Amino acid sequence: MTKIQFVFLGWLVALAGQAAEPLSGRRPNIVFILSDDQGYGDFSCHGNPVLKTPNLDRIHNESVRFTDFHVSPTCAPTRSALLSGRHEFKNGVTHTIFERERMSLKSTTIAQVLRQTGYTTGIFGKWHLGDEAEYQPGRRGFDEVFIHGGGGIGQTYPGSCGDAPGNRYLDPAILHNGRFEKTKGYCTDVFFAQAMKWIGSVKDRQRFFCYLPMNVPHAPLQVPPGYEQLYAGQTTPLAAQFFGMLANLDDNVGRLLARLREWNLERDTLVIVMNDNGGTVGCPIWNAGMRGAKGSPWEGGTRAASFWRWPGVLEPGVVDQLAAHIDFFPTLAELAGAQLPAELAASLDGRSLAPLLQDPKAGWPERYLITHVGRWARGQAAAAKYAHCRIRNSRYSLVSDARDGARKWELFDLKSDYGEQTDLAAQRPEVVKEFDAAYSQWWDAVQPLLVNENLNGPKVNPFKELYWKQFGGGPTAAELREMDPSRTDLGGAPKAKAKAKAGGS
Repeated sequence: MTKIQFVFLGWLVALAGQAAEPLSGRRPNIVFILSDDQGYGDFSCHGNPVLKTPNLDRIHNESVRFTDFHVSPTCAPTRSALLSGRHEFKNGVTHTIFERERMSLKSTTIAQVLRQTGYTTGIFGKWHLGDEAEYQPGRRGFDEVFIHGGGGIGQTYPGSCGDAPGNRYLDPAILHNGRFEKTKGYCTDVFFAQAMKWIGSVKDRQRFFCYLPMNVPHAPLQVPPGYEQLYAGQTTPLAAQFFGMLANLDDNVGRLLARLREWNLERDTLVIVMNDNGGTVGCPIWNAGMRGAKGSPWEGGTRAASFWRWPGVLEPGVVDQLAAHIDFFPTLAELAGAQLPAELAASLDGRSLAPLLQDPKAGWPERYLITHVGRWARGQAAAAKYAHCRIRNSRYSLVSDARDGARKWELFDLKSDYGEQTDLAAQRPEVVKEFDAAYSQWWDAVQPLLVNENLNGPKVNPFKELYWKQFGGGPTAAELREMDPSRTDLGGAPKAKAKAKAGGS
């Protein structure tokens, strides 16, 4: 054997050893980017014929990517499942407003777990799991907090869920570690800039978990200057605004990747990209052949992007196994080497994705995933059992989507009918019976955990109250009407009723 052959063989052996090294306890830095209302089809790497997302596409191409990955049909439920490893209903999250977006104080977050293992943790963007002080991220495991309130910048609903008064996507007031800062610039630029500033301040001291949950491209479609023009004339005016917001997000992702490389952190950092629910404005342009959208139990309401990029450690590839947001918590816990208390470990619904990250063909036991849109009217949880719900495994999807809440199961074979068009319930009654029994067992188990039902929130949004305390002033008559629609002494129409009817963010 020549010297060159010997060196080459040694390199191959070292590479194979690195590939086989277990992921458990490898302790990467973690950057988690979560977009808001960007559907599965709103990526050019997923086939969108109009939108261009070169930086997200780059992460896709350099990642282990899950092609059958699912989240909840709306915002707050997905966030609670991601951060806790439990179905959102077990966290008391059954809506996006009316106190039903608050994550139970008994739930443990992945930020708490990571901090206990020596990570520093930061959130930059949308929390949406409770605006009252005890529910905010600074008390749920995050060292650095830079967030807006409610379900979106400028949103206001009766009770606790609402942002700072008069906030817009441009120059928003952001709550930074308990104090508001009046920022300059477009919200996405502001959040990424602050996150990179924070990473720069901690990167030489300890491992970090940087959570970047964006509020874009969620409506209202307030677009950064110049970005709407990128798609003007190529699609509808509304879609041009929506895609412009995504183009700006993509640019910020590119800046973050460049900074990680500049800091020589690429090989020490796991970058994860997901979206939080089914699509909205972009669905008529491209929805990957799926039925449904945000707020529905169909594939188009829950299928999400899931890219895991860790250069030099994870070999890019495709995982087609059934995975979900509930798997995020146990995966990060394993990568960080966390030793979960037995009670906490037993409470998790998810399982670690580490075996699939290391080997996309690894064994993966069959499972059920259960979706329920929630959002029932106050006091109507019991009657909503079969309203807008689904249970599925790797092959079949059983859906009940009747407006009246009646049990009207439809069965679809996803292997041959991913668009969910041909109902097989009559042909496969044994599958319907099996799935229905599993669903009923789950429904009964979560009822005692719906701790946020039928609560009365505060008269004034906590974010607004804190803002006025810091800067002075107080609510206008319009703001009082939004926060408390029952007020009849202020004149004018109670706008919050219309917003609440629309279902929140």
